[in-house]
Amino acid sequence: MKRADKKNIVIFASGSGSNAQRLLEHFEHHPEIRVAALFSNNPKAYALQRAETFHVPALLFSRDEFYSTNKVVEQIKSFQPDLIVLAGFLWLVPQNLLQAFPNRIINIHPALLPQYGGKGMHGLHVHAAVVQAGEKESGITIHHINEEYDKGEFILQERCPVLPQDTPEELAARVLQLEHKHLPLVVEKLLLEKK
Repeated sequence: MKRADKKNIVIFASGSGSNAQRLLEHFEHHPEIRVAALFSNNPKAYALQRAETFHVPALLFSRDEFYSTNKVVEQIKSFQPDLIVLAGFLWLVPQNLLQAFPNRIINIHPALLPQYGGKGMHGLHVHAAVVQAGEKESGITIHHINEEYDKGEFILQERCPVLPQDTPEELAARVLQLEHKHLPLVVEKLLLEKK
């Protein structure tokens, strides 16, 4: 599966997959890095179609396969990933996957952790909480993952203003611009530093 000249990324996504799209675009013709596969827990995830458009294998798995078996870990291993990127993936990663790929799984979160993280804090839930709290700024956190939601070591935080009249949707659009800009660059930097 692995071409000796390229580093492999495996993406996990649960929904639309716009960050997956940015990674697929960014690395489509990259000389040293490629997206090897996309995994999803949601048969309706548009991310699966995005992967297929780029001729990247798209694999679907169930909750039982993810949490009660080694099937997903074995499937991931077949793609020999140098990095696993959670791009809008909503389930907590189980211990067997963490152990199989130590320090090789990162996540992007649409807020400035440690605030506005944890179970259930995803998508518009995050932005609504930020707006409701009257925060002056929000942003993104790209971080390593561990056995708790949104608790891993930070890699990068980028900030944007929260405007007084912002709706959660308006803030979401501003934060998403940060995600799309920075996620491919962080992934690229992490992989090229591992030479």
